[in-house]
Amino acid sequence: MTASELEQFSAWIEELIRGRGYDIDSPRGGGKSRLADEAGVHRAAITRLLQGQSMPDLETMRRLAHVLRVPVREMLIRSGRLTEEDLPLPDLPGDASATREAPAHRLTLEEAAAGLNIPAEQWEMFIKVAGQFLPEVTAAKIKEARKG
Repeated sequence: MTASELEQFSAWIEELIRGRGYDIDSPRGGGKSRLADEAGVHRAAITRLLQGQSMPDLETMRRLAHVLRVPVREMLIRSGRLTEEDLPLPDLPGDASATREAPAHRLTLEEAAAGLNIPAEQWEMFIKVAGQFLPEVTAAKIKEARKG
């Protein structure tokens, strides 16, 4: 990994962290500490990442992806650890390259929220509203998303 790739990833994750409501600019570091606590990682790992000093290990990346509500796949690709070819998405229905046996992947409301960069505090409302348009989304799924 080059210094430039690390800088690009650091800039991306910094923007993502801010977008999820973490105040990482505070001199006391409250947002960094809160993120570290919620992800179950050391605050120093967050600081090193934001300063472009080091790439988090796989477990730290997985934990951050969960807390920041971004797919681990996206985190791994943006970090440069893996490529889209290393982590291909399943063929979607109607895709000319799809075979009849290929399983169809339907985007979950959580994946849609992450892909649309919906702020974390608005996920519940997004899932509730979008779920009204999907007949298979039940009250139980909406309730489960609230726990998430």
